[in-house]
Amino acid sequence: MAKRLILCNCSGSQSIEPKVFEGRENLRCSRVHSELCGRELDIAAKEISSGEAIIACQQEAQKFRELAEELSVAPPEFVDIRDRAGWTESPEPGPKMAALVAEAQVAQPPVKTFDISSEGQCLILGRSDVAIAAAERLSEALAVTLLLDPGEELPLDRRFETLRGRLKTVTGAFGQFDVALDAVELLNPAGRGGFATTAPRDAAKTRCDIILDLSGNAPLFPAPEKRDGYLRADPGSQKAVADAVFEAAQLIGTFEKTLFLTLEQHLCAHSRAGQTGCSNCLDICPTGAILPAGDHVDIDPLVCAGCGACSSLCPSGAIKYDAPPVATVNTRVRTLAETFLKAGGENPVLLVHDDSHGAEMIALSARFGRGLPGNVLPLSVGALTGFGHAEMLAALASGFCAVHILAAPRTERDPIRREIALAQAMGGATRLFLLDVDTPDAMSDALYDAETTPQQVEPVLLMGDRRQVARMAAKSLLGPQDAPVPLPENAPYGAVLVYTDACTLCLSCVSLCPSGALVDNPDKPELRFQEDACLQCGLCANICPEKAISLQPRFDPSDDVMKLQTLNEEEPFCCIECGAPFGVKSTVEKIVEKLAGKHSMFADSDTGRLIQMCDDCRVKAQYHSTDNPFASADRPKVRTTDDYFSKRRDH
Repeated sequence: MAKRLILCNCSGSQSIEPKVFEGRENLRCSRVHSELCGRELDIAAKEISSGEAIIACQQEAQKFRELAEELSVAPPEFVDIRDRAGWTESPEPGPKMAALVAEAQVAQPPVKTFDISSEGQCLILGRSDVAIAAAERLSEALAVTLLLDPGEELPLDRRFETLRGRLKTVTGAFGQFDVALDAVELLNPAGRGGFATTAPRDAAKTRCDIILDLSGNAPLFPAPEKRDGYLRADPGSQKAVADAVFEAAQLIGTFEKTLFLTLEQHLCAHSRAGQTGCSNCLDICPTGAILPAGDHVDIDPLVCAGCGACSSLCPSGAIKYDAPPVATVNTRVRTLAETFLKAGGENPVLLVHDDSHGAEMIALSARFGRGLPGNVLPLSVGALTGFGHAEMLAALASGFCAVHILAAPRTERDPIRREIALAQAMGGATRLFLLDVDTPDAMSDALYDAETTPQQVEPVLLMGDRRQVARMAAKSLLGPQDAPVPLPENAPYGAVLVYTDACTLCLSCVSLCPSGALVDNPDKPELRFQEDACLQCGLCANICPEKAISLQPRFDPSDDVMKLQTLNEEEPFCCIECGAPFGVKSTVEKIVEKLAGKHSMFADSDTGRLIQMCDDCRVKAQYHSTDNPFASADRPKVRTTDDYFSKRRDH
């Protein structure tokens, strides 16, 4: 069914040319209205009733949703072409508006969620002068337990539980916090006067749904603002405490938690045979949601905050961001570039921002400042750190001249800088930037002042997983190269170097390579390598008993990386009995030289010959030798009942 784009120039404050939206399949345009949210609300009601409306206004989305509810119809779709395009100093916002409308029509897959139940069991930490008042207010909504430090005075309020003790450890997240305590003194309310307590006891355990931390001490978790159910406030700020108390009171019932990531454990290159390889996700996770689990890692969905850094740094693609999938983000990027260029725009620049801080910065800049330049197309994503080198390269290969990533106050900068450095080395030099500003005006000024170099590469259609997309995009951006391009340390692309003088072709690296980049030759002693499959996880170098392997981060855009290349090979040793090749000639000869006639087990010539035989001939030789280890005594005669009776008669 064709959608109908409902246009409004917001009391004449922006210029809209309906013709820039024409020609798109499944899209029709209304005339340009002036005040859909006010005196023309009846027109909006009629359009919404049709069930096909896309309202070109985001500011009054709530009003239009309420109107749809009154009309008993499904709420309309929305796209913001005013703050992000119409309110600008640039004279021709039409191509940008067309791109934003086209991007808004990209189908979004449903977000996967699971339910978290909270019964309202709340643990409050802090000094008595602040925590008691908070417990009194929350006791009307939640089941409150107040934990005071040893020696603090106990309140006489029985609307909530009170105990004294020392917090030892806390694990878990909203709905499932596990708390361990030492020196616990339980309250005894019986008797006259102040409440007494039991004798202190260690190793107490309890569970709660919510933790309200008013202690003013160091946070209980890394990245505390990302831990659901953990509310922390400065005890010296009455407003901060009141806000935290109010928020805690709402955390009772059943809530939806987004499943941000998917994990394919068989692709994980974390470790093999007790040797650690890749630990990118473990090192970068700000919340500690990722933990080792044997040869792979596991992700705790309760703790995961969805920052996406692990997915952008995962070399194998074992961890994928799924809210939405990376393929959807790349489709949105390609749609923006294609539509903008087709509508007559030039030198498009992509501005990647989060859906809260970044969206507000753009709105404020548009309303009170210069707005965004006409060639800067904003892309809202849920996780900035999830927009990695593959997505950056894909944007450039899709036609964008530059990519700016607008950091939010709580954005982890290090993963973004790392991915920008990698993408710059793979063809994005001078075109990728981290925009770290603190005001809307500074954002606008930086974008207006940025020099934009026209893109010389024809846009390419990118398909496949993140590694395939990154390779295709980088190959397009770099063009023909005389030699591989060096990459920063810890890059997930590169070569394996083998010192042949030290390598004995034991092939332990082959058996443990998680991606199959290292393979053997079943017909002869040979170590082969496919560079395109190498993750640079380091397992081969860690497991090599001779320390004959090293890694070289690099990117080779040629097709040679798809071919198997020989890293080391030797002549096989032929069995002295049957002539079948086995083992490595140099290795067998070294063993014979060191053992034959010198070691007690190989002192005579016959046993010394065993070293030079294949497995089958060695077994045969052992079987026919005078001291055959497979030989045994004659089988004893079976004793019968008659044997026992005859023995008794003889006695």
